[in-house]
Amino acid sequence: MYTATAGVVLPTTIIGSLPRPGWYTENLGRRNFREAMVDRTYREQYLDACSTFLRDQEVAGLDIVTDGDCRFDADVGGHNWFSYAPLRMDGFAGAYAYRKEGGRAGVVHPRGHILHDILEARVMPDLVGPVGRGTLQYTSIWKAAQRLTPRPVKFGTITAELIAMAVRDLHYKDLREAILAVAEALNAELTDLVAAGCRVIQMEEPQIHLLAAKGLVDDVLNPGFMVEVFNNTVRGLRGKAEIWCHTCWGNPGAQRLFSTQPSYAPAIEPLSRVDADVLTFETCSSGGMDLEAIGRGIKEKKVCIGVVDHHILQVETPQQVADLVRKALKHIPQERLVIGSDCGMGREGMSRRHAFHKMVSIVQGTNLVRRELGLPEAACLAADERYSLVENR
Repeated sequence: MYTATAGVVLPTTIIGSLPRPGWYTENLGRRNFREAMVDRTYREQYLDACSTFLRDQEVAGLDIVTDGDCRFDADVGGHNWFSYAPLRMDGFAGAYAYRKEGGRAGVVHPRGHILHDILEARVMPDLVGPVGRGTLQYTSIWKAAQRLTPRPVKFGTITAELIAMAVRDLHYKDLREAILAVAEALNAELTDLVAAGCRVIQMEEPQIHLLAAKGLVDDVLNPGFMVEVFNNTVRGLRGKAEIWCHTCWGNPGAQRLFSTQPSYAPAIEPLSRVDADVLTFETCSSGGMDLEAIGRGIKEKKVCIGVVDHHILQVETPQQVADLVRKALKHIPQERLVIGSDCGMGREGMSRRHAFHKMVSIVQGTNLVRRELGLPEAACLAADERYSLVENR
């Protein structure tokens, strides 16, 4: 159900995270959100930061906004994106530092490589009992942001397989069973979130495209099972809220995980079967190389293309954004095209100013295309010459 993008042609958004303000020094740690919001200092910093994230997106002119992933702590490589959920869900306990023999926590890199620092910082709880939703408190987190803006706030969550794959399983001892248990718990949490009024939910990084690109799969780690997991997680939600499926090729510490950009082509068919309304694709970093395949294979869902790259500090010009949108329109009809970023711009990535101007370029570039198509343009206060601080004398 298109509860956020309905009626808007070429709507704009970002994927999720934004760089934390320097003055946002408080961390959530292992507290639950409602408990932390009793702490006066944390509450003030959290709400001020969330307001800043939302206002920057409004000033840029985005149609759908996010809370900037405000709940995640300042840590190495944005590790809290992985650890937030298992630190709060039932069934997890303790702390286990990543080791090569520890399992599936990530790609191993040698000492001296920046991604080795990120793996060293990946300390996760163990899976020790039946999984339950625990104190995720997604509804309270979404409400804290939605009451600050009239625009729809897109709420993002990590997927079940990434949680189960990143921990030691001392309870189920069967990866398939553990993944499905996490999916069931997330579904209960998301059901309450939708019932509270959330209009857009983004499932982040189902492993469908990565497994399809690798081509090496087993009876659990394969695109077909990942589609089943995705659909179990969002069961019963799609008719009540707009469900997004976000895919990219990685973003720890703004680093690329592949020396050569993978192609989405092998994943298009399984992605077409996920129970989602919008599919996101990282297309700026590749120059839009998969747009033809995406347009040919995705016919019944909306497609969100990334037009700014989260890995680089160079701010794309509005003309570059417009060129990529025009390229996409050759393969995807305008009524099914959404414009966004390749991935989030936080997670120990760029500065706030770089991220802000990338958002401005998203809107300015989309406005160029809207103008050519005779569509209404979005107000972009950031680009309004009436408010320039430079005086012409």
